[in-house]
Order: sequence, then C-alpha cells, then structure tokens
Amino acid sequence: MFAKLYSVLCNCRTWAFSILISCYILFIIFGGTVLMVLEEPKEMQLRSSIRILRSRFLQAHTCVTDEQLETFTEQVLCAQKFGIPVLISEDDRDNYDFTSSLFFLTAFLTTSGYGETVPISDGGKVFCIIYSLLGIPITVFLLACIIQNLMLYLIWRPINYVHTRWGYSVGTIKLLSTLLLATLVVTCFFIIPAGIFTQVEDWNFMESLYFCFISLSTIGIGDNIPGNAKNQAVRQAFEFGISCYLILGLISLTLVLEALSEVPVIHWCLSLFRMAPEKEDEQQKVLQEAEDKSKEVSPHDES
Repeated sequence: MFAKLYSVLCNCRTWAFSILISCYILFIIFGGTVLMVLEEPKEMQLRSSIRILRSRFLQAHTCVTDEQLETFTEQVLCAQKFGIPVLISEDDRDNYDFTSSLFFLTAFLTTSGYGETVPISDGGKVFCIIYSLLGIPITVFLLACIIQNLMLYLIWRPINYVHTRWGYSVGTIKLLSTLLLATLVVTCFFIIPAGIFTQVEDWNFMESLYFCFISLSTIGIGDNIPGNAKNQAVRQAFEFGISCYLILGLISLTLVLEALSEVPVIHWCLSLFRMAPEKEDEQQKVLQEAEDKSKEVSPHDES
C-alpha cells in the first residue's frame, strides 16, 4: 500500500514539475511580449529623433561629411563602451582609482556586473578571470555561512522564544517574522536608498528604486550607475558606500529568501515540485541497496 502511495506521489510530483516548467516558459514569453509592446514604440521614436538630429547637423555643418561623422561617432561610442568619459564635464573622472576599482570588484564578486566599467588591458582581463574563479566561490561560501548564523540568531531563536513564552504556533511565528524581516529589508535597502539616490544623483524615485532592485537582485544591467558627482572626494566616498551597500543588501535579501523558504506554505509548495524523494526515503533506499549487495557478496566469500 505504501509503495503504491509513494508511486502516486512521485507521479504527481513529476506532473507538477512539468507544469511548473511549462508555466515558466509561458511566463518568459509573456514578459517578452509585454516588454516589446511597451518599449518598441519608444525605441522607434528615439531612432527617428537621432536620424533627424544627424541630418540637421550635416546640413548645418557642410564641411563635415557623412563618413567623417560616422567615424567620429564610432570612436566616441567605442570609448564610452570601455567607460572612458566622452563629455568635457566628466573628463576628470578616473574609472580605476582605488574606490572605483573597489566598486567594480564588488559588483564583480556579487555578480551584479553593471557593464559600464570594464577592463581595457589584457592583463586586467586575465586578472578578472582568475580573481572571479577564486572570489565568486569564496563569496558564495561566506554568504552561506553568514546566512546560517543570521538565521539562527534572527529567525530560529526568536521563533523558539516566542513559541515557548507565549505558545503561538511555529508556522504563524515563521510567517509573521518573515513579513517583518521583509518589511525592514525593503525599507532599509530599497525605499531609503532610493530616496538618497534621488537627492544625490540626477534620478527620479522610480529610476532610483529600479537601480536598487537591479543591483540587489544581481541583474546589474548598467543603464544607471551611481557615483557621478563632480566633486572627486564625494564621488569616492559614494562609491565606497555603494560597495558596502551591495554586500549588505545581498546578504539581507538572501536572508529574506531563506526565511521565506521556511514558511510552511512555501515549504509545502517546494516539496510539491521536488522530484527527488525526501531525505529519509533516499537514505532508506541507499541502506537497502547496501544490504542487498552484502547478501550477494556473502555466499562468494564463504566459498
């Protein structure tokens, strides 16, 4: 009976996992379609504006040929690709002073990788490859250790205390503590920083909030990069602060996700889509296989 029930459960998990994959594919297709509908008209509008601007420039400056303008534009875009300032107002900005290098490596190790500042020399590219091969696993390991300790002191011990002291159910306490933690993280690492970026950078609140989400989710597209202050000392201090923000924010966001996975409803959903058997069943299967092998070997040893 138990074998039949286990077979039915595994079959249900297989179907649930297949449905999950199908829904995820549809979700990606839906997202691509919506983004195309929202962004394509704006892109066409910008393309048209650039064509008109280019045409007017050539008409106003007849001494410049279309080929010369094309060559100049390519060189400017190539410099910008490597993070070299092309505006006179940004000409004194150094992409590889200490704080800028620290900011770049922090984004590198947290896999945010904004993409604006990139290594130019071959030596720098080789160093980044070797550094990431060592640094990213170390970062993941350190992050896992920190999360385990934070879960103990910020989640499990408070849950145990409240459960023992007032007798509330563990599931309810897990849910409430996770909601409280998520609220604190959203406030401290999204809302407040977005307000600061609005004041310091030339961004509106939505752009600032977008940067916070893109950074802490390790997407790091690179369309908005902080640290554009004209004052060199202010820019360096701000870049150092952003480096700390990336690390602390990533730890906090990972802690929320880890706490969320412990909520009974979420844990049940995860177990529903898990195709592998539970740990106890898997251990029992391994022990049974070892016992069968020992029985097969025993007659041979006696002979």
